[in-house]
Amino acid sequence: MSDINKINLPKAVAAISSAMVTASALAFSQGALAQEQETSPMLEEVVVTGIRASLQAAVDVKRDSVQISDAIVAEDIGKLPDNNIAEALQRITGVSIVRDFGVGTSVSIRGLPQNRIELNGRSTIGDGRGGVSLEDFPSSFLKQVEVIKSPTADMIEGALGGTVRMETRSPLELDGPTIAGYLAGEYTDKTENWGPIFNATAGDNWDLGEAGTIGAVAMFSYQDRELRRDSYFNRVQALAKSDAGDGSNPEDAIPFDANTPSGRYIVRDQNTVEQYVEERERTASFVSVEWAPASEDGHIFLEYNTTSRGGYQGGNSILDVGGTREYDANTVQDANGQVDNYTLPGVFQIPKTWSEFRETDTETIAFGADWDLTDKLNVFAEYVDASSESSAPDNEFNLRPVRRADFEADGSINMQTADAEFDGTNGGIPSIVYSDPNLLTNPNNLALREFEAELNDTTNDETAFRIDVDYREPFGIGWISSVEAGYRQTERDYSFRRAKFEQADVHSDTYYLDENGNPTDEQAVFWINDYEAMFPGSITTVNYDNSFDQTGLAGQNDLLTYRVFDPMQLHNIDDVFLDWQQLYQGTTLETSGTLSDNMTDDLGAYRDITEETSALYAMANLDFGAVRANVGVRYVESEISSSDADGDSGSNDYDDVLPSANITYSVTDNTLVRFAAAKVMRRAGFEQLAPSAGVDDSYVTAERGAIDLDPFRATQYDLSVEHYFGDTNMISAAIFYKDVSSFFTTSSSCVADSRTQSAPQNVTEYGNVCLLNSAGQNNPTLEYVDSANFANEAEGIAYVEGLRDQGLTGIRTYAQENGDSGFVKGLELGYQQIFDFLPGMLSGLGMNANYTYADSETPDGSQMLNISEHTINTQVFWEYEDVSVRFAYNWRDDFLFSEQEKRVENIGALATNSSQDDPTAGNNYTEARGQLDFSVSYDINDNISLVGNATNLTGENTVFITELGSPWQYYESDRRYSVGVRAKF
Repeated sequence: MSDINKINLPKAVAAISSAMVTASALAFSQGALAQEQETSPMLEEVVVTGIRASLQAAVDVKRDSVQISDAIVAEDIGKLPDNNIAEALQRITGVSIVRDFGVGTSVSIRGLPQNRIELNGRSTIGDGRGGVSLEDFPSSFLKQVEVIKSPTADMIEGALGGTVRMETRSPLELDGPTIAGYLAGEYTDKTENWGPIFNATAGDNWDLGEAGTIGAVAMFSYQDRELRRDSYFNRVQALAKSDAGDGSNPEDAIPFDANTPSGRYIVRDQNTVEQYVEERERTASFVSVEWAPASEDGHIFLEYNTTSRGGYQGGNSILDVGGTREYDANTVQDANGQVDNYTLPGVFQIPKTWSEFRETDTETIAFGADWDLTDKLNVFAEYVDASSESSAPDNEFNLRPVRRADFEADGSINMQTADAEFDGTNGGIPSIVYSDPNLLTNPNNLALREFEAELNDTTNDETAFRIDVDYREPFGIGWISSVEAGYRQTERDYSFRRAKFEQADVHSDTYYLDENGNPTDEQAVFWINDYEAMFPGSITTVNYDNSFDQTGLAGQNDLLTYRVFDPMQLHNIDDVFLDWQQLYQGTTLETSGTLSDNMTDDLGAYRDITEETSALYAMANLDFGAVRANVGVRYVESEISSSDADGDSGSNDYDDVLPSANITYSVTDNTLVRFAAAKVMRRAGFEQLAPSAGVDDSYVTAERGAIDLDPFRATQYDLSVEHYFGDTNMISAAIFYKDVSSFFTTSSSCVADSRTQSAPQNVTEYGNVCLLNSAGQNNPTLEYVDSANFANEAEGIAYVEGLRDQGLTGIRTYAQENGDSGFVKGLELGYQQIFDFLPGMLSGLGMNANYTYADSETPDGSQMLNISEHTINTQVFWEYEDVSVRFAYNWRDDFLFSEQEKRVENIGALATNSSQDDPTAGNNYTEARGQLDFSVSYDINDNISLVGNATNLTGENTVFITELGSPWQYYESDRRYSVGVRAKF
């Protein structure tokens, strides 16, 4: 995508260069000051604490590492700089994060999301390939988090971008009996809710004399929060002039020519507001017991940790569909060809209530030993058993706009429609004004439409055993510091099950219609005021007074006040089912038994995968004085098998040879040059490996995996220069290049499926329904929407319904395939300094800043997902005596968020849906965005501190834009504020 809100690169580089020049000058001043101090006697030992201690420890980790890496270190027990691990990691060069409801959930390292999340050097487990979600694991458990960008042969394979290594504190490291805790309240401004945060740590170690030393530490964390996300979006289409108007006089429909390359108009319709409220409860625990003999030759450890995430997520949406577009003298188009300010006569509205969430419980137990068998020989062995269970309910209760007066008068089913005035010219969320101001709140215009329940269950279990041998100073060769070798074996069992209850036919109304469009005698229509009378509290009016307060509104928006089923009721889905069951007794929709009794397995979504791996490695650590190196090779065998619900099975096996080299040259004691090269791999996700096809509720689209997918593979090179001055200060620069092969690409076909007739497709959006050439026969390849494989506006919904009844519509099925190669390359610049040479209070000032440039390309010429070309992170802090203050700002350029996005799938660089192929069609970008966070603390005494934090202090929203640069979707999430007390004894 070209020139969409790009940062001024020359200014950015100039700013970074200026900062580095300043750093060098300050370093020179510090050196002079240090020489002066050498002539003075040492008066006392200075104990470094707080932010400075954290930054100094992080610099030491980076400096001493054999690899190219960065680290964040906790100031003390439970004091990582951010309460969320992902949000802490975004301060590191080359790292960006993914957010959900404004909360950091995962990271991309140098633009790649396929990373490993480790705890104490071992795999973590979640409901997928990527390990535990970073929002589920509390930062209070950690003493440091390291991002490793260049691997060594002893590291577990599977990181395409890098490895996030989380480390807890060893109980044998404690100085004595220790109790630490943190109690806070968090306020979220959209929900206007206060929620508790509580962390506690207790530990000690005991000298048993000749029996050695034993230590234990236990940690517990609890958090309960309520969040909200507001979303507004449209469908966007590129239409010819004859299709973009009202059809009565096509050539005069729009009073100007389109300014897009194809001459087509970019128009919006299907105005949609979705507002979700999430109650999220997280509980985690960690216990570690260690014993070391009196000889201190090694230690034996047992670690156990659990995470539990529960809660509820309920949402409402209101969508207007249909209608035609009418334009007048006020209609305009923006610089990207998107048309604004027109009327949509005849739209009707669909109010929906949703409930979807992920409840996950994980458990890991690790037992092992690290032992010096001789002065030179060390052996490490570990056995790990990890499991994860996730339950994800996905329920709907939807209404339909039916005029009750018409039904009671003559039995007709007339949809409540209105004229909508659409205006997006004033910035912010477009103005939507309906001709009937009570359209969305009149209970006599809303009937029950459908009730659906779905339950998705995932289990993910892994056992792993590894043994590593380290032999120091072998063969009497001085420049070989040590040689290492090891073996690791794993077995992974992954399964996914889905069960559904679908009231009546999929996405059909709960009343039956005869050939004249009237309800049959066997079915009744129920209006929401009758339902609420039977079941009080079931219907609510959505009308938040702070909707879209970050984006702003272009004017009056009638979609922000509407009547729907209360989403909080769907949390008790079994009770809702019983209510529904009672309502429909005596009709053709009558059921008996519980909800569970009426749910059926979705066999197409069935996944059962077993994966076994074996890995061997050997490596050497070399020391030539000014040059240190680590070189090695890892050999990995992978065997994967899967089966579907019909008993059909498949398997795939492959092996990888993964060499690596990390070389550090000490130009001076304080200046290091590093070079690294490696081959890395990442296996496909379990959902990509499953051969079964998961079909959406509309029976319009499906996604199918393939067991024979090869993994991602990449060859990477890194070169960095690091200069350290003082105890805490550094400047660094690095360049990197990753040649990524075996990219996954997506092909699509139109699959003949009997379910499109037995449970009729929802063809409301008929332009997305693929068409078959012959009934019962697949179309192996598909062109894009609005080609011969899809209906156009002139043909309309009736045409597609007729084809569906003849068996000539299929399910558009997307399948994963291995594709060609691509690359990621870039530059990282970093600077960190504490200005402790300044006088008095100013000596507490400090800052760190980094800049990352990344360029990427996939086989089709597009950029990779989730890679910003420019990313900047800055932190400015002041710490003096008992007070510390920190402002942290993160900014990232626009990036490709998703491809083939349904709502914008024919908007591409060519702005065309003609026969000309456009690989950028459907590209969806996140607009450039910055976020400011703030923290402050005050030490009451040596044991107790008051702490405050603010996340997204300025309330920045997220805007999604098309390939042509016009906005089509807006997200907003809460600002989060917390105040609390931290104690350690």
